Amino acid sequence: MNSNGRPTGTFIATKEHRRFVEFASAVRKHRYIGLCYGAAGVGKTLSARRYAHWDLAEPLLEDRRRRDPGDADIRAALARSRTAFYTPAIFATVRDLRINLTARIGHVELDIDEHLHRDEKGWIVDSDGLVEMLIFDEAERLSLTALEFIRDIFDRTGVGVILIGMPGMEKRLSRYPQFYSRVGFAHQYRPLAGDELSFVLTRHWRSLGLDLDEADFTDTQAIATIARITGGNFRLLQRLFVQIDRILKINDLSVVTEEVVAATRTALVVGVT
Repeated sequence: MNSNGRPTGTFIATKEHRRFVEFASAVRKHRYIGLCYGAAGVGKTLSARRYAHWDLAEPLLEDRRRRDPGDADIRAALARSRTAFYTPAIFATVRDLRINLTARIGHVELDIDEHLHRDEKGWIVDSDGLVEMLIFDEAERLSLTALEFIRDIFDRTGVGVILIGMPGMEKRLSRYPQFYSRVGFAHQYRPLAGDELSFVLTRHWRSLGLDLDEADFTDTQAIATIARITGGNFRLLQRLFVQIDRILKINDLSVVTEEVVAATRTALVVGVT
């Protein structure tokens, strides 16, 4: 579970995740604005949080009173990524964005500074510039005024910026030439397919204590049915296998069949991800 109570499970480093890491590293290095877009549930947010080490850092950032020996590892992770992750609230004003984002950046920079100077008696008071990239999830929530505020931060500080959103986000932003002219990279996050889908399915089979054999007709049928139902959507795959595990245990089964997957399908709200 992350700090928001969402089940995260074991992270699977897919090809799309590696492509995201390359994209994010380029944005951070060259200090551009980057756009990452893709369908809901394909793994954009998971990859972004992973890059920023946010599942580790968020509890520390939210509870500034926390002092734990393990915090040193978290601060070291933030010092490696130099990234602050932020999800704007629905209907948040620019004032809310300014206050919350300023606090978020300040807390991350203080933790990075503490890591860099942990062996010294005192830390540098001015830790500005230690955050090199900002990632904004759910970018559709940002108003034009909020985008102008982000552009101002980008222009004044030279920090890299990534906006994460749904397909079509890049077309919407193209209507704002002052902002869009600063976009240097765009990355489309695609669903799982082919060998990569097989790799992820093998991991899910193992999580059930089973072995996936693509030469077995029963397994092949189940794979085809899962691929058809999920379309390679990462989040939907996770939900599907939670239900598959439940059905196998209830019925005392040890094989994932086409019929088991079909029964699981009736318990899912496919398309609402």
